[in-house]
Amino acid sequence: MKRLLSFFLLSFAFINAIAQIPAGYYDPANGLTGAPLKTALKNIIENGHVDHGYDGLWTAYLTTDRDYFYENDGTILDIYSEKPNGPDPYNYVPNVKRCGNYSSEGDCYNREHIVPQSLFNENSPMVADVHFIRATDGKVNGMRSNYPFGKVGTASFTSLNQSKLGNSASPGYSGIVFEPIDTFKGDVARMILYFVTRYEAKLSTFSTGNMLGGSAFPGLQPWALQQYLLWHQMDPVSPEEIARNNASYTYQGNRNPFIDHPEYAAQIWGTPVLDTTPPTAATNLVASNPTSNSIALAWTAATDNIGVTSYDIYANGTLKTTVTGTSTSTIVTGLSPLTSYTFYIIAKDAAGNPSPQSTTATETTLDGPVGGNCGTEDFSGIPGSDNGYDTRTWTNNSITWTATDARVDQTINGKAITIRNGILTSSTLSGGIQSLTLTTQLKFGGSNGNFNVFINNVNVGTIPYSAAVKTTTIDNINVTGDIVIKLTNSSTSNRVALDDLSWTCYSGSLATVEAQKNKSDFTIYPNPVKHNELFVKGENLSKITKVDIYDVSGKLIDTVVNPFRHSNRINLKGMTKGTYILKADQFSTKFMVE
Repeated sequence: MKRLLSFFLLSFAFINAIAQIPAGYYDPANGLTGAPLKTALKNIIENGHVDHGYDGLWTAYLTTDRDYFYENDGTILDIYSEKPNGPDPYNYVPNVKRCGNYSSEGDCYNREHIVPQSLFNENSPMVADVHFIRATDGKVNGMRSNYPFGKVGTASFTSLNQSKLGNSASPGYSGIVFEPIDTFKGDVARMILYFVTRYEAKLSTFSTGNMLGGSAFPGLQPWALQQYLLWHQMDPVSPEEIARNNASYTYQGNRNPFIDHPEYAAQIWGTPVLDTTPPTAATNLVASNPTSNSIALAWTAATDNIGVTSYDIYANGTLKTTVTGTSTSTIVTGLSPLTSYTFYIIAKDAAGNPSPQSTTATETTLDGPVGGNCGTEDFSGIPGSDNGYDTRTWTNNSITWTATDARVDQTINGKAITIRNGILTSSTLSGGIQSLTLTTQLKFGGSNGNFNVFINNVNVGTIPYSAAVKTTTIDNINVTGDIVIKLTNSSTSNRVALDDLSWTCYSGSLATVEAQKNKSDFTIYPNPVKHNELFVKGENLSKITKVDIYDVSGKLIDTVVNPFRHSNRINLKGMTKGTYILKADQFSTKFMVE
């Protein structure tokens, strides 16, 4: 083993010794800046480029993608599993476990196009250009899919070396992105800068993938250019990259100029603006207009040296939504009835710098009817528009949705999600569920069928689909507390579009109905209750013969006979903190004990 490793190290040293930058290689670029410099580099690296074909990449990886820098064991250097400061979760021996099928990390490695090959229709020479195609784990490559690289806000997937997939926190882009670990951010950026330089004459014929530009210069969309220039500056060229560039030159006959001359990036596109100053805290936060499941907020804007771009709204310490203005025009929704919420705001600027926490505001939601609206999803925010079947993840109204084996190019009432042999799943939702409504349509032929509806993995009913657009409601689901919605197709081949999903809340069989007769004649205070005393205001209190007090599960906690014979006060006798239901002869309502 030591003899074999020594052979690899000697071979590696030999390759690097004969593959340095040739004398005069970049002379045609001397003295140029901006677009002319980019074009001069394109002409330099186009000349001498030998296309060895897609299968040739396996041969290239024997010299280009080897770990002689971290474990120094000659295994495949995979940017999605390499842990620079600790042992890797798994390793790949070259030419062993090439993909192939995979279901988990560590099953096999394959060829990852840092710029997705779907953007250029898998055409040559791009499809086999080793300068932007890395050997990476198959599972993580599949999760990255065709999403652009960017800074992740909330991750929906994290690899074993902490590479992440999730909603974008890169300023100027709000779709799904993939973020490598810090050690390889510059590597990724310089591979992309190489691509838009080497193929600048073809960019107008490529799809953008929400990252590429439609012209030779600048070659990238503004958000992507700013992000990759920042990564290029933050993570300088490493010995591993220099070695890979030399090996790639030996194999393919051209070089990555942004590894050889990192200064070219600034000379072409300028120096990125580094904003390290966070915004000030938002002030004067006010909560108002409570309903049974929503509360409105308004505040005084934060300030920033460049500009505030968004505000994250937290309720009881949990991020609920992100807005751009200084109020919630459609209110903070998805709250539970008769619940006290404390809100605060975090302002962010274009660089993602967070402000200190704002002042807080506290408000309590109202007692609401069974069936008050809890949430909707119209699928308009799904990223992409392609017809491939893949795993799709997006976030809307602070709810993260995942659809497997799904395409995003079909419509019903606007954009819809189309699922074949897959599942649509929500993140955890509060407020319970009484009913669920969904619009369906069978696409591309097939037979009529049903979607199974699961709440917390319990089947609560089915929603039919056919070639005709159909809206169906499942009623009396009646599940309280936190829930997860899951929809599964009963067929493994029918392709069914889903749109306009909505559900109503449910807080238990003892919840009160707003239209209940005489309810408005009685009010309780304070709510939440303090010091064990609850007061009731209303006409003819003395005629109420008894009141029962239940917890939210329906368990009877106490009964008080003739409660208002001498006063309008009920002593709660040291009742523990929580939410309760007070049920009398003529009314029923909820209250909280602090």
